[in-house]
Amino acid sequence: MAVKMITYDLNDPGQRYAKLAEAIKALSRNGSWWHYLDSTWVVPSNLTCGQVTDHLKPYLDGNDEILVLDITNDSYQGLFSEEAWKVFNAIMQAG
Repeated sequence: MAVKMITYDLNDPGQRYAKLAEAIKALSRNGSWWHYLDSTWVVPSNLTCGQVTDHLKPYLDGNDEILVLDITNDSYQGLFSEEAWKVFNAIMQAG
């Protein structure tokens, strides 16, 4: 399964973060996801980046911004807690 990274800026006050979060979680066929950074998610999903964007579009306002990347085979590096890396690596292996 492919792994997508979704990052966004919701630019108006009073945004529907909870509904967007539920829509992102629903993308994962196996129910796993990684969300240690405020506006960034990592989700295993076989949808294309365009399909993910279309799925999330109803939860965004016209001036919101979103970026969807396929990170299935990319290398990665970062500074996180051991627990955060454990979950992230599990998501990447699920992909």
